[in-house]
Amino acid sequence: MLSPKHRRQHWPPFSKAGNQSLMKMPSALSRSVMSLAIVAVLSGCSTLPRDGPTGSNVEDRATTPDAAGAYAIVDLTYATSERIKALPPKFLGSLAAGGAAGGQSDLIGVGDTLAIAIFEPGGSLFSTGSSSGNGSTNSRSGTQGLPPIAVDSSGAITVPFAGVVTVAGLSPTQAASAIRRALAGKAANPQVVVSIANNAYNAVTVLGEVREPGRTPLSSNSDRILDVIAASGGVARPPEDVQVTIQRDGESFTAPLTSVTTEFAENIRLSRGDVVNLVYKPRRYSTFGALGAVSQTEMGAGPLSLAGAISKVSGLDTNSANARAVLVFRFERPEIAEVLGVTQAVTPRGVPVVYRLNLEEAEGFFIANNFQVQPDDILYVPRSGSAELGKFFTLVRTITGVIYDISVTNTISRNN
Repeated sequence: MLSPKHRRQHWPPFSKAGNQSLMKMPSALSRSVMSLAIVAVLSGCSTLPRDGPTGSNVEDRATTPDAAGAYAIVDLTYATSERIKALPPKFLGSLAAGGAAGGQSDLIGVGDTLAIAIFEPGGSLFSTGSSSGNGSTNSRSGTQGLPPIAVDSSGAITVPFAGVVTVAGLSPTQAASAIRRALAGKAANPQVVVSIANNAYNAVTVLGEVREPGRTPLSSNSDRILDVIAASGGVARPPEDVQVTIQRDGESFTAPLTSVTTEFAENIRLSRGDVVNLVYKPRRYSTFGALGAVSQTEMGAGPLSLAGAISKVSGLDTNSANARAVLVFRFERPEIAEVLGVTQAVTPRGVPVVYRLNLEEAEGFFIANNFQVQPDDILYVPRSGSAELGKFFTLVRTITGVIYDISVTNTISRNN
């Protein structure tokens, strides 16, 4: 450990012998460090640590007319962005494939609670007596509202004077007729009205990204998906980030919520027993290189342009970014690749394409505002050559500084 007097700022002038020792650097460690410095100088910037490929590296691995590469490079122009926008992405899956809703949605079933009212014009079983002013008793028509009656596990209810009446599988009107027949001969021309007070049979289950998940009854209007979602309090997430899955008769059908809200055929009617699950799948893109942040960022509601995506991560690093090569890595849809004239082979995920935009040109910002980012895109901006050169000289200064310190330490040790 050097004493304070031997620190660099207090070193005395070296003797001639000391200077010769400094120049000779007899230490084996000094020679090793010098060798490393020479290697760094000779190999140039290729020895420096990187956070991604350079622009030339990206070009070297791309497909050319003479050789097949790992991906195709497409230079972004305004015309290119317009051709891409002309083919909007198609959603995967379909709820319409689940078919139409089966059966009526107003039939009575086990667990339902019925409200029954009986009106008897003749005034026999359900009439009340009253006294007139001269002391006589007049008979008048009677109306009897029964307490709510639940349909038992056998599908029947018990009605006073009518006994057990099977109502499962009947509509309210049909159930009223069945009760009226059961009262025949016991009541004078009874009129019966039946309604479903609590619908437990004709219901669907709504789960996931709704404000009030649970069982939701279906109305006699055969509710559609959006009706049920609205009855469950609506969705708290952006519709672009939500997928709708319906389980029906042992099968599942899935589509984005945006397609349900825009395509009439996807907003299908529901059947009792359907399970509707709204799953939150946020759309994200990733950023690397000379950008304001290296992160995975949610796209948010609505479409997102390349300009907006760059803004979300605080823009380009003005000290190091190569604005001539803003790159978007994407597995493109085959139909888009065909329109753009890309001959790259198709992979299971799509056609690997790297879009390249020059933001040093003013029109580049118009293009960036017209080019839409897609989920799972990777935005990468390589560092400029001047930034790499600056890193190189920083490395050289660091190495030479270490060599100088080791040499001085060796000289002091030899003189002490």
